[in-house]
Amino acid sequence: MSENKFIKCVTPEEIAALPLAAFEGEITVIDSPGKEFDSAIRYLKGKKMLGFDTESRPSFSAHQPHYGVSLLQLSGSERAFLFRVKTLGMLKELCSILSSPHILKIGAAVTDDIRGLQKYRNFRAKGFVDLQQIVWEWGILDKSVKKMSAIILGLRISKSQQLSNWEAETLTEAQLRYAATDAWVCREMYKRLLATDKHPLTPEEMHPILNQEV
Repeated sequence: MSENKFIKCVTPEEIAALPLAAFEGEITVIDSPGKEFDSAIRYLKGKKMLGFDTESRPSFSAHQPHYGVSLLQLSGSERAFLFRVKTLGMLKELCSILSSPHILKIGAAVTDDIRGLQKYRNFRAKGFVDLQQIVWEWGILDKSVKKMSAIILGLRISKSQQLSNWEAETLTEAQLRYAATDAWVCREMYKRLLATDKHPLTPEEMHPILNQEV
């Protein structure tokens, strides 16, 4: 175990000074059943730990509908799969991965992601790890993926594609890289946490406003 102690918070200026990182492995987009889908399932089922995330087409006004989950991302260390669930659906083989307690799925704010996917097909989510719920055990207060990546990995990740159209007929290279990175980086952060000693936040550090004297 590493004796390193993480900082609690990071500033935008500190993040800007960090090296930019992105997933550099193979990215596969899957929008229909078939050999590619079957190959992806075999790869993912062979892993003990996967990065997890979803993307949804943004709504920019109250008059636009809520579009729901457009993309499910699952990533290993060297391969990332982007499932276009609006066209593919949540096939039972995909649900079996999300229901397996033996395959850890690492993400951030996973509850809403899971609920969005369950609208396509009901499944019992098991084996999920929500970084936002556990980083306090390592003394970290910031909870956005961008800030956690900076604190835990010393890396800056781009969020420039976050509000792009995830239901476009063809996703751009920038979208693919962004989506894969968001899943992959969660896996990398969890691995780093597991290799580092815990230094939990105190109740006063976790809730500074509530603990201020009136």
